[in-house]
Order: sequence, then C-alpha cells, then structure tokens
Amino acid sequence: MTLTVNRMRLHVLVERSLQENPITALLGPRQSGKTHLSRLLGAEPANCFDLENFSDLTRLQDDAMTALGRLSGLVIIDEVQWMPELFPLLRVLADRPGLPARFLLLGSASPELVKGSSESLAGRVSFIDMAGLHLGEVNAADYENLWLRGGLPRSFLAVSAEASLRWRLDYVRTFIERDLRALAETKMSSADLRRLLLMLADSHGQPWNNSDAARTLGVNYKTIQRHVDLLCGAFILRELPPHLANVRKRLRKSSKYYFRDSGLLHALLALPSVERLQAYRGQGASWEGFALEQLVRVLELREEECFNYAVQEGAEMDLVVRRPRGLVGFEFKAGAVPRVTTSMIHSIADIGLEHVWVVYPGTRDFPLGDKIDAIGITNLGRLIDLV
Repeated sequence: MTLTVNRMRLHVLVERSLQENPITALLGPRQSGKTHLSRLLGAEPANCFDLENFSDLTRLQDDAMTALGRLSGLVIIDEVQWMPELFPLLRVLADRPGLPARFLLLGSASPELVKGSSESLAGRVSFIDMAGLHLGEVNAADYENLWLRGGLPRSFLAVSAEASLRWRLDYVRTFIERDLRALAETKMSSADLRRLLLMLADSHGQPWNNSDAARTLGVNYKTIQRHVDLLCGAFILRELPPHLANVRKRLRKSSKYYFRDSGLLHALLALPSVERLQAYRGQGASWEGFALEQLVRVLELREEECFNYAVQEGAEMDLVVRRPRGLVGFEFKAGAVPRVTTSMIHSIADIGLEHVWVVYPGTRDFPLGDKIDAIGITNLGRLIDLV
C-alpha cells in the first residue's frame, strides 16, 4: 500500500498565525513533525535554534538578548520548554516597533508545564496544537494502518509493521528515561514509570482512580496525579472530563484518559499486528480512543468542548461536545454493524443531545433512528458543517 501524507492545512495555519502574531507556538508530542514543518517556512539557518543542541543552547545562555535581538525575519526556537527564562525576553522583543522579527516556538510540552509562558506572552502569542498524522492528512483507506501504528510520522511511514513497532518501543523507553523524568523531577524509578504507563494503557478509556494506582505502586496519590497531569501536558494522554449535567441521577464524576497516539498504546500492550489487535479483549477501547482522536483532529475541536457522560449503573456517552448549536454526542463502536442502544436513547433524553453519531470502521453512512446516525471512520470530514 502506498502511504501518502498531506499536511497543507497545518502549514497554512502556521503561516497565517505568523502573519498575524509576533509569536506563534507550535506545540505537540516529540516526533510529530514540528521541526520538519518549520524547515519548510524558509527561515535563515542563522535564525534557527535547537535547545537540545549544545551549541545553540550555549549561544542563548551566554547572551540571549544579543543573539536574538539582532535578528530579523522569521526566528525559530525548537524545544523551547527547556529554557523558560526566554519568555520574558521574547515579550520585550515582540513589543519592538516595526516587528523586525517574528518568532516561531516549537515545544513538546503544554504552556501549563512551561512556567511563565502564558503569563509572559499573553496577548502576543498564538498557540497551535500539532499531533501526529490524522485521517484528514493521509489516505482515508489507510485507517487500519493508522489505527495500528499511530500517527507519529516515523511510525506510520515505517517500511514494515515490525520496524514501526521497534521505533515505538524505543520512543516509549526514551520518553520514560529522559523526557518524563526531566519534566517530573521524579524520584520514581524507570521501572515504576513504565508500570504507570502500562496501568494507564490497561485502563485506556476507562474511569481512572489515582488512589488505586498509588496503592499498586506504593506512592502517594498526589504523586500519581502529578505524573498523569505531566503525561497530559506532554501530549501523551488526553483527559476527557465528565459532563456534569443537572439531572436527577447519580453521575459518574471521574475523568477518562486516552493515549492520544494509538500506536504508543499498542506498543505498550504488545499488539504488533492488526490481527492481534482485532483479537485483543480491549479492542473496543482501543477503537474508541483512536476514533475519538481522529474526530478531535479532523473537526479541530477544542479541549474545553469535549466531555464524557456517564450515570452510575446507567446511560453512557463516549463523547459529548458542547457546540454553539447545542450538545452533540458520539459513540465509537468497533463492530462492522453498529446498532442503537438503550444508553444512546437515555443520553439523548437526559442531557438534551441534538444528535448522536456512531463512528464505526466502515465507509457507509446510514440512519439508525431518531437523531442517531452511523458514520464511517473514513467520512468524518462530512461532519465539519454539521457539528
């Protein structure tokens, strides 16, 4: 199968932001393609800094004001989270008359993890999220390959499934031993950090309890919460908080956590092939996380719009999205023939959903009932004007 990639939409968003703002921050997980995209923007080599390169780091540590202040045009600073002391300086440079330079900051940690970034650059910076490849950027017919391998380009484009898996296993190991340890300044061992990731993988898409994990690992529950927050901030996990509706029912108030990249999830779960994935007892949860992430990326949904809904021992809705026209719901079903469930009907009645779409691994769209339609994973783009 020939794998094709088209990230023009993202390229256009970055170029437009650079025209409109003195500073643009392009944020996403490691190896998602940020550096490659930045190289297409035509910055002069002398205007590019990689803070994991000792020479570039030294240039800025010695005298950042001189090094950056004399530059004009587009200036790119990669892995900016490792030098947060740059943010107050960038504020000064962004306020110069005539804007002699505009700055593109690349980072693999959210603003919440980089102390002072949001406060220092408020009103001067535009944030753009960049994840791995999604179905709007590759051939939709490749969805099974994207589901298995995930969207990190080197994994998705690897010459074989075996090569992809090896790359992802190395990625997880490097992330645990370098990135997570550095961000967390943790006393947890690499073995315990890996165990935490495995526990999260096994609970993918299920209500998560920090106290249960803390007892298993023999640490304080606040330690688990801090590490889970860091995994979200490093774009490894997506938190889906509960939709706390005003209904006369006992709501489940736990957040759910999903691995943003299905390939990393499958590497942790030792699922090397589509056949093994389809035989896995948690196939439905894996599909739920994959389809949810595709929907978020294709429709460009904001985190603050997205929730899960669940009643204790009652109705559930995988994803509830708050939109200007009202609440809409999504269910993600791995089966080839989706059907209406009692849970869908009760959720519509409970919280007044305008519509429910059931996303399944297919290519056809068809009605299932009043306010409920099935939509194939390959057709998510059709929802842009409907949601």
